[in-house]
Amino acid sequence: MELLSLRSGKHQRGLSLLYAMLALAALAIASIGLMRSVSMSSTVAGNLSFQQEATAAADQATRQVIATLYSKVNGNSAGLDDDLADIGYYASTDELVDVTGAQLASNTRKLVKWTNTYCGEQISGSYASCALQPVTLAGKINGNTASYVAFRLCDTTGSSLSAGINCARPLKASTTSGTNEVRDYSAGTGVSKSTVLPYVRIVVRVSGARNTTSYTETIVHF
Repeated sequence: MELLSLRSGKHQRGLSLLYAMLALAALAIASIGLMRSVSMSSTVAGNLSFQQEATAAADQATRQVIATLYSKVNGNSAGLDDDLADIGYYASTDELVDVTGAQLASNTRKLVKWTNTYCGEQISGSYASCALQPVTLAGKINGNTASYVAFRLCDTTGSSLSAGINCARPLKASTTSGTNEVRDYSAGTGVSKSTVLPYVRIVVRVSGARNTTSYTETIVHF
């Protein structure tokens, strides 16, 4: 009887040790899972923060571009009639321009050469050209690098008032209603403008931390 009792006690202690080891293993696995969950949440929050900073930088970059373009037409309505490669401006565009590289599936699309390696990173034969040259703004905006390209929404270069050139532009002032009249508030007087220039499409690409890339598009007219 004593021998049987001794063996039973040892057996129980062995099972207790096994259960304790299994419980410790389960706790360790749960701890690792919790750590991975917290790490992933922090990564997602960090990436979202970088994306927001890139978008904010794009807004500042767009303001700089608008100021540059306005300086070309201030006092000279024909200042944007032709391509100005030094400021990343094109006086015409078409529906084949793919500014992000992911908007169109056609192999006739035209890409913007955002970086020196950008064209080579695209699938061979998936585009017709990669020659549109953007301009990178001097200095970084909150640690982000901003580049841009601007297109006048016309089907060809030249004076937007010439016959045969089609442009997207605001409605002209009406003789019966002033609701569509274009006014210039730059001097604080709201003076009516007799010349209605075409719309200009500004695309800004911002590169930030952890390979964050943001594209923003703004349509303006002067």
